[in-house]
Amino acid sequence: MPRLNTRFPDPLPWSEVARPLARAEDVLARLDERLRTSPIRDGWITRTHFADAAAALWLEGELVHLEDLVLHDAGMDIRAPTREVTRGHTALRARRRIAAAAPGWALSPAGLEALRGRARQANATHPKPEDTEPVDDEDEAFDPPIAEDDEFAELFASIDAAMAHADKTLAGGRQAPAAPSSERDPLVYDLDWDEEARLAEWRAVIDETDDLPPTLAAALAHEAWIAIEPLRRAPGLGRLLAAAVLRDRGKTRTHLLCLAEGAKAVPRERRRSRDAATRLVAELEAIAAAAEEGLKQHDRWLLARTLLLRKLDGRRSTSRLPELIEFVLSRPLVSAGMIAKELDITPRAAQNLIAELDLREATGRGRYRAWGVL
Repeated sequence: MPRLNTRFPDPLPWSEVARPLARAEDVLARLDERLRTSPIRDGWITRTHFADAAAALWLEGELVHLEDLVLHDAGMDIRAPTREVTRGHTALRARRRIAAAAPGWALSPAGLEALRGRARQANATHPKPEDTEPVDDEDEAFDPPIAEDDEFAELFASIDAAMAHADKTLAGGRQAPAAPSSERDPLVYDLDWDEEARLAEWRAVIDETDDLPPTLAAALAHEAWIAIEPLRRAPGLGRLLAAAVLRDRGKTRTHLLCLAEGAKAVPRERRRSRDAATRLVAELEAIAAAAEEGLKQHDRWLLARTLLLRKLDGRRSTSRLPELIEFVLSRPLVSAGMIAKELDITPRAAQNLIAELDLREATGRGRYRAWGVL
């Protein structure tokens, strides 16, 4: 692979890589073991999805407010979503899809096709479509018969005819989604950018790392993604796939590592250095920083949960406060509307529960307020 020779040191500089590799392997193992038996594992995973999606855009020079991303994901935007919010939500959905799928799904051809938006109905679980019962006559099945003696029969018939004509007109204006074609608009796409060949080249690099330690393989996977650049319109996908390598190799069995969050702790000069060995060490440092930050967040949120649970003493067994505590810990921020929707209560009741827990208000506003455990 001639393109990779300009990016990767050959042979690998083990004298420089050994120490950061050992540190990354150790802290990753501690985080995964901590999460395996943690009572807040599911909430930790759900919460870190938002932080990593926001960090992925931050690394690309775009800022998305965590509050806007959470509210947009809940369908409760307080303003029209910006381009950054939309791209951040795309990264969030991709991360959730990889985390919910089988460990090796994201690295498979079917997974890559689904993540790049080529497979229309491909998903992580590949559900089989439910068989529908055949209908002999669809018109008779869905259109009720009109009685000839009804004085409004002619009026109803004319209305049905008008509606049918409108449906045909609207259907004629819609265009079915075109099948993937090699002929693309040169104003939008680079005709010399062969995504299929570049993805195949990147997957070949992944196959060559089978005998390497999982953490080093993940670092090389992201370096290869930057060097080959298979896709240009996928925010943070390279780091998500590198995290999927760790999960596929069995290094992280209970979570998907937040590599974008860890990369924020490494100076850009090291991440974009011209020296290949420096970049590789920076990738390993980012992995270790992501795991260390995950441990700190886990301990902080676990302590917050312990303090909140103390407020349940003397409460009735039918109290909704335990459910609220778990929901608050699973989101960076929550609003009264989100709580009302999750717990199936009124917004006024949600505010009363918030007052009982004495949660911290995070927005500083009088309207459209949100609370959270920071």
